[in-house]
Amino acid sequence: MMMDIKIDTHTHTLASGHAYNTIREMVAVAKERNLEVLAITEHAPALQGACDEYYFHNLRVLPRNYAGMKVLFGTELNILDKKGRVDLSSEILEEMDIVIASLHTKLFEDEPTMENYTTAYVNVMKNPAVRIIGHPDDSRFQPDYEVLVKKAKETDTLLEINNSSLQPFIFRTNARENMITLLNLCKKYKAKVTTGTDAHADIAVGDFDKVKELFAYCDFPEELVMTTDVSKLKPYLRPSLVLGE
Repeated sequence: MMMDIKIDTHTHTLASGHAYNTIREMVAVAKERNLEVLAITEHAPALQGACDEYYFHNLRVLPRNYAGMKVLFGTELNILDKKGRVDLSSEILEEMDIVIASLHTKLFEDEPTMENYTTAYVNVMKNPAVRIIGHPDDSRFQPDYEVLVKKAKETDTLLEINNSSLQPFIFRTNARENMITLLNLCKKYKAKVTTGTDAHADIAVGDFDKVKELFAYCDFPEELVMTTDVSKLKPYLRPSLVLGE
């Protein structure tokens, strides 16, 4: 049987600048697809057209319950260099319900090598605010996957299995092959993963068909997937958060 995924930990709304729907539109599709929790994780400021710092400061005004849907508000940070520097301050990150850190094109300031990408991931996982590594499946930013998984296990950081990366139209390269490598290493070292659609349009929210197929293909254990039950994900969220408040 396919795994029953209840949470989407990576989506974007109009606020990210290159996505197409409102919070309420994203929530409506999440409810249709029987999700229990939806995370809105807008792009951080270094990405062109994304939210500025004040946007993230003001997330406190938003309810965490929209018509019965539990909603998390956080960010997808940009990893800027091999030191693991990111583009929001620790003071802002303390207010986020959920924090992802990812590599994106044109924003990495060091030489584009496997060693530097690996070092960047290792260092960003030392940041206590960062609980998820976003789409570490792209060969354009490929790390040493064994080093990545070992550090994720050591720091209890979740590695994202990204449904968008598996779509035929996506620009990330060799994502399926890299995810298979990643999942097999996660099985070996008992490292935990999360599931994100990386939806930039409401139609993609909660669509995990390709992720579920990959989990089945790899015979990946459900106990290492933190999005099949809300209680499993709770330790990776803002400590003071009360879901649905």
